[in-house]
Amino acid sequence: MRLTQLMLVAMTCVACCAGGPIFAQDYPNRPVRIVVPFAAGGSVDLLARVVGGRLSEQIKQPVVIENRTGAGGNIAADMVAKSAPDGYTILQTTVGQAIAPAIFRKLPFDPVNDFVPVTQLTSSTLILVASPHLPMVKSIPDLVEFAKARPGTLNYGMSGAGNPLHLTMEMIKVAAGLDIVGVPYKADAPIMAALISGEVHVAVVPLSMARPLVESGQIRALGVTGTRRSSVLPDVLTISETVGHFESSSWQGWFAPAKTPRSIVDLLAAEAAKALATPEVRERLREWVNEPVGSTPAQFETFFRAEVAKFGRVVNEAHIPLQD
Repeated sequence: MRLTQLMLVAMTCVACCAGGPIFAQDYPNRPVRIVVPFAAGGSVDLLARVVGGRLSEQIKQPVVIENRTGAGGNIAADMVAKSAPDGYTILQTTVGQAIAPAIFRKLPFDPVNDFVPVTQLTSSTLILVASPHLPMVKSIPDLVEFAKARPGTLNYGMSGAGNPLHLTMEMIKVAAGLDIVGVPYKADAPIMAALISGEVHVAVVPLSMARPLVESGQIRALGVTGTRRSSVLPDVLTISETVGHFESSSWQGWFAPAKTPRSIVDLLAAEAAKALATPEVRERLREWVNEPVGSTPAQFETFFRAEVAKFGRVVNEAHIPLQD
């Protein structure tokens, strides 16, 4: 009797141990949901629909895009953090996921430990621009000289405390030793209008939004924030070419709930990379001035943790108050 009981226990353990791999091999067998923290029609939503469409064809299952807006992306992130770790719910979000630990006083989830990074989908360059009503500032050295001679008199447009554009401008201020005052706006579009009219002097904005205005001469490009020049504005220097080592970019990536099986995470990353490599997706990214990445989970985790540490330092150095 005792031997029979031991054999039953052993068989149960083997079955349980086998359950994980069998489950992973059977994935996916139903629709996959990509949760987007922002409204339909925005850059994150559009990318989710383009990549999600390709993913659906590849995995032979429907991919549903669900927009859960509010609280700067935290409502969607909280929902995904509390979802089953089975690979059927993915969070597609931005660099804001790396900023959240430093900028928010309290969150209902842990932005780092409640998720597993799956893949970085894209990287997009930001650009420092100036108003044409500041004719003496045509380059970053001009801006540094002008601002240092008149501390506190220049301003910059920002669309929310703690967002990537705001923190990148604060990084520039620290790197160049500038005293420039932030002026808050509700969104990026009003900042562009304020730059054109001369209401604000400078701002960090998405390259995709600034490009047509730079090319038409309505605003002036000073420097891109990436490590290399942009192919769409190749004559514009990088900020690091003038103020030393500097890098800041925006990005989008996939995160799954913590404890999602590694085999599923690896599969999702591989399928995302495959989707990003297709000509039609690459063409859409080119139109949006985005670079495809398609990193492995390990690469994205290393990158993400470095971003978390970087923005923690930025928030501390800039003395930005915690947000509720």
